[in-house]
Amino acid sequence: MQPGLVVVTTVVAVLLVVAGVASTLARRRIGLVHLVLAGVLEALLLVQAVVALAALDADTPADTPTFLGYLSGVVLIPVAGVLWARTEVTRWAGTVLAVAGASVGVMVWRLLELWEATGA
Repeated sequence: MQPGLVVVTTVVAVLLVVAGVASTLARRRIGLVHLVLAGVLEALLLVQAVVALAALDADTPADTPTFLGYLSGVVLIPVAGVLWARTEVTRWAGTVLAVAGASVGVMVWRLLELWEATGA
């Protein structure tokens, strides 16, 4: 796991949260900005997953099943958030993306914590 990539991912996740909350408060549906932020977030998560899986050969976390569960779950959250938000016809679509972004922000730090707990 790369701490720098975790920080960049967290920044993009926070931007998605801010955009989602802003659209909810403005009583507007999501737009292209939301989708681009979610796409960038997903790309960063996929890069992080590839880096982590490649490093598993040399260094394995002590709680590997939990690590792999978090890793697979965090990659799916932005996709699920976008799919749900696109089907939501009210202003709450932004809130859906905000919750997805906040979840990703927490989960990537938990992944890093799991990784570093073993000294990997």
